[in-house]
Amino acid sequence: MLDLRVWPNKEADGNFPSSTHGKARDHGKEQMQRLAKLSKKHRNGHLAKVDWLDRLTFREIEMINEKEKRNSEYMYLMVEFPTIEMDGTLHAVVFYEQDGDEVYQFRVNADIVTVPDHEILQENLVESKHHKLARSLRSGVSDKDLKPNAMMRDVLNTLVAYPPTTQLTTEEQDLVWKFRFYLSNQKKALTKFLKCVNWRLSGEARQALDLLQQWAPMDVEDALELLSSNFTHPAVRRYAVTRLKQAPDEDLLLYLVQLVQALNREREGKEATADPAAIKKSMSFQQGTRGESIPLARSSSLVESLTTAMTPLDNTSTDIHMDLATFLIQRACQNSTLANYFYWYLLIECEDQEPAVKQDSKVRDMYLTTLLKGDTEWQRRRAFLTRQQTFIDKLVKLVKKVARESGNRKKKTERLQALLADPEAFKMNFASFEPMPFPLDPDVHIKGIIPDKATLFKSAMMPSRLSFLTTEGTEYVAIFKHGDDLRQDQLILQMITLMDKLLRRENLDLKLTPYRVLATSTKHGFLQFIESLPVAEVLATEGSIQNFFRKHHPSETGPYGIASEVMDTYVRSCDNLLLTTSGKLFHIDFGYILGRDPKPLPPPMKLSKEMVEAMGGVTSEHYQEFRKQCYTAFLHLRRHANLMLNLFSLMVDASVPDIALEPDKAVKKVQDKLRLDLGDEEAVHFMQNLLDLSVTAVMAALVEQLHKFAQYWRK
Repeated sequence: MLDLRVWPNKEADGNFPSSTHGKARDHGKEQMQRLAKLSKKHRNGHLAKVDWLDRLTFREIEMINEKEKRNSEYMYLMVEFPTIEMDGTLHAVVFYEQDGDEVYQFRVNADIVTVPDHEILQENLVESKHHKLARSLRSGVSDKDLKPNAMMRDVLNTLVAYPPTTQLTTEEQDLVWKFRFYLSNQKKALTKFLKCVNWRLSGEARQALDLLQQWAPMDVEDALELLSSNFTHPAVRRYAVTRLKQAPDEDLLLYLVQLVQALNREREGKEATADPAAIKKSMSFQQGTRGESIPLARSSSLVESLTTAMTPLDNTSTDIHMDLATFLIQRACQNSTLANYFYWYLLIECEDQEPAVKQDSKVRDMYLTTLLKGDTEWQRRRAFLTRQQTFIDKLVKLVKKVARESGNRKKKTERLQALLADPEAFKMNFASFEPMPFPLDPDVHIKGIIPDKATLFKSAMMPSRLSFLTTEGTEYVAIFKHGDDLRQDQLILQMITLMDKLLRRENLDLKLTPYRVLATSTKHGFLQFIESLPVAEVLATEGSIQNFFRKHHPSETGPYGIASEVMDTYVRSCDNLLLTTSGKLFHIDFGYILGRDPKPLPPPMKLSKEMVEAMGGVTSEHYQEFRKQCYTAFLHLRRHANLMLNLFSLMVDASVPDIALEPDKAVKKVQDKLRLDLGDEEAVHFMQNLLDLSVTAVMAALVEQLHKFAQYWRK
């Protein structure tokens, strides 16, 4: 900002020196000019800057200038020039070109000339040589006695604690290899060691396999990672099978869906050894016991494979040459529950014909070649599996016929009851048949369906509610859903069941209700029916959940939301939240998981105002206890993060809709929900904020009201 002297009635002189200089000395006004020079020095950084003192000084300078200009005999023009900052330095703009504000294209840098590099993306010979020297047999002698110092030990502990999804850098891999003998006593470090091995180098692979047998045996939940696509070496996968042998049948059942998926990777890179004639023969039809034709490719051939003459599994055997398929078949032959679920899990994968899923032919070839012939000991199981398949095929035909019937739901229900009561309708007496294990729950043996109690639900698919008569004289109610793929629900309920068992082992019973789901095909399946009411109906009839509790004397309820929050399941409305008379709250219809949500601004957790009021409000003792249980459950589940991440990683190639959308991100989404980047104290604070956000979510309440209006007008 400059004060320039004006020369009235005089033409400006542009020469140098000028006779009309804007900064000509004004005799008697030297103080103003002296202060202008000091201000310039301050502006250019020649004087120290003191903020409070500068403000006082410049205010005083302005007052002196104003006073001297009033007393001066000359006129002054105040001109303020804009400034710009470049590279931290202020520059004054003193002249604008004509049309200078227009944008012109110019090149900051010169043209880049591309020169072809024939060695790009090829092997770096220097790094390759260093790798071979560092991992040669000679280095193994000195590495055996190598011990890390304190700082290096902390680094190694950090590497071992990495979640399964973390990729080791080249430097980290070299570090793990260098201290491999020191780490061999840590069972958690084995997967990290196997990740840093270059299996294409025979010498390095040989060293790794020798050390594998000396390593501290890993836990079963960590062995699941060795069955993923990251580990393709047959010896490593067989080692994983030897660790799976230590798992009891109860735990094996929790992982069975993923283990059937892992079969798809067992033969990657190998040629099928199945006899084509045998495969062709297996695709033929044979005559059933009642005269019906049963496709062997879907039932008998696989059942025959399942029940072939396999010697009982010796738990003390040290055989390391057993592959996953042989192991699963042997364990299934020894346990009827495993045999039941193994058959149905395998069957639905064989049926899946999507281009991205090629497991059907691979698994069929594998089982036809591995399993040669059946033993009489397993003929009974083969028979009930065949009868289960026949029963479901007939039931599907019946449901399809009911769906084609014209009329409303009441007429279709009457038609359903009539067909179930007619023993000649589909050449099967649904009301009374030979007892067999129920596919949904093989511990229950059913012998008929009660026709008069069969109904249809009000949803678009109109699933059937069927009451089965058991051999013990009780009723088992299940839902048969046709026209929907239940594999996503099956996976989520499997994970909730797993979480429930993990928490129970920590003496934390959250009263979860992981009902059973079994997909018997890509288009139909069974769901266990739990006697309950939708929360929306409870609120409409009782006014509040608390009134419903007082009416039915419920037991305590636990934070079911934690399990759902980990998998980020989405509940579309209160109609999909059910409440039992004992006070248990559970979700149904897991149509959206892993963060997918069709509604705007969803809450982090489905924790509505009505649920909090049912606990007595945010200040009540019950709600505070609920929050404490949430923190405890979250911390326990984080400690089993590797198991959950390994199970999800085995499902990335499955035809589960929300995983198939972004298979490369599915495991990462689960990991992000567990917040493994936080310590325990930070994780508790994270859960506190999550609960607070969920309770105060405004958009969720608004969407719920809109849903109620939509339901009202639809009726």
